[in-house]
Amino acid sequence: MITIAVDCMGGDHGPRVTLPACMHFLNLHPDVQLILVGLPESMAGFAHVRAKVVLASEVVTMDDPLEVALRRKKDSSMRVAITQVKDGAAQAVVSAGNTGALMAISRYLLKTLDGIDRPAIAGQIPNAKGAATTVLDMGANVDCSAAHLLQFAVMGSALVSVLSGEENPSVGLLNIGEEAIKGNEVIKKAGELLRSAAKSGDLNFYGNVEGNDIFKGTADIVVCDGFVGNVALKASEGLAKMIVDFLKKEFSHNIFTKFAAITAYPVISALKKRMDHRRYNGGALLGLRGLVFKSHGSADEVAFGFALGRAYDAARNNLLDQVRVRIAHAAPLLSDSAVSPQAELVVTG
Repeated sequence: MITIAVDCMGGDHGPRVTLPACMHFLNLHPDVQLILVGLPESMAGFAHVRAKVVLASEVVTMDDPLEVALRRKKDSSMRVAITQVKDGAAQAVVSAGNTGALMAISRYLLKTLDGIDRPAIAGQIPNAKGAATTVLDMGANVDCSAAHLLQFAVMGSALVSVLSGEENPSVGLLNIGEEAIKGNEVIKKAGELLRSAAKSGDLNFYGNVEGNDIFKGTADIVVCDGFVGNVALKASEGLAKMIVDFLKKEFSHNIFTKFAAITAYPVISALKKRMDHRRYNGGALLGLRGLVFKSHGSADEVAFGFALGRAYDAARNNLLDQVRVRIAHAAPLLSDSAVSPQAELVVTG
């Protein structure tokens, strides 16, 4: 049985989205147990033979400062859910709550893996190949060194290898051009480290990639700092919504466009499905001594179900062990490029 802890109070919608999504997920996966964490009044009506309810007395809100979430709300649903992983009661945790709080509490309780200085958020953006490009970091680290980008590449390779079955996924370094001479000093240094890692067999480095390569699917993984990654994620979501809204508007003008819409329905439906950001919900917080997944705060039942699915796949395929193996193999290179373990973690929204 795979056991997943769920912070049922997190996100914009809380239990009215998380609980139905959990019930549906339990019904679809007979090998799953869920530990549902929330306030007593919110959890009173939920019952399932493979669900355990753990009560909390506080909730981390979306605008709580890190100090409040980490130091003052010690019985929050988020913290209690993460504690389930720390104590070994669950193999993974999912929350749609405050990103900064989730990262800070997870890092405080679970600690980082040896050889990793900063955790990173790895998410997916749909590409033209009908799959998705994994991008990290997506918001945990605004400012990154070259060593951080190397660590992200190693961890991202483990994630994609486990979840997609691709043994040696390609890694691209996001830059303003493909040439090695382009970019700032951090990017140039990161390129050198990634090329060294490729020579030692620690990862499959494609080379520099540009922003449009994320959507082309040029590389399986794209590494960048959290500021750029978060902007790319939000831009892709905005673009997808704009295209879907545009099609709806254009095909509803008159009887002729409505007929055209009926004729083109299979194509439109396939495009809408491919660009539906809900299908890619659930970012992995990589680099921790436990599996933590972040759902979008605005996620509906469908989107939250996909986040649960990502956590399930990661736990079922022993993602944590695979990350450890990759890090251990790359340890000499990571050590040579190491940064201070006291580096400050800054989380974007």
